[in-house]
Amino acid sequence: MFLQAGEAPSLSLNATFFIELAAFVVMMAVLWRFAYPVIDAAAQRRQKTIAEALENAEKARKEAQEQLEQAAAKLEDARKQAQEVIAGASRAAEQVREELKEKGEAEAKRLVEAARRDIEAARRAALESVRSEVGDMVIEATQKVVGEALDVRAHKKLIDEAIREVAAGGRSS
Repeated sequence: MFLQAGEAPSLSLNATFFIELAAFVVMMAVLWRFAYPVIDAAAQRRQKTIAEALENAEKARKEAQEQLEQAAAKLEDARKQAQEVIAGASRAAEQVREELKEKGEAEAKRLVEAARRDIEAARRAALESVRSEVGDMVIEATQKVVGEALDVRAHKKLIDEAIREVAAGGRSS
């Protein structure tokens, strides 16, 4: 039964061949009838499970993509709002700065005007004081020189007129 070198295998058709062939066909029929439907059903279930998993994964991917796009849109909106807030704050700060500047300038003008009024009032008071003192000194000097008492009111009137004339003359020059 062993093959020697140079010999070709030969097939002998005897009864065992037909029995083996019949056993093979019966086994295939039994497998086809009982095992194949179970294996096919399991394969179908597995294929269906894989298809559902792929479908679920695709849905999850689409949902994740949509959520990513929504998040990007929200982020862009947040950036725009932040820019608007910053611009509004800048405008508000500029407005406050301008208002403070205007208030400061108004306050400075008010203080300068008040100082001018105070200076003018002090100048008038000093001028009145000088007039009064000069008038009194002139009356005393006149009384000493003349030696008699003059009418104080008339004399003060004359002195005030003289001071006004001198002041008017000094201003025009």
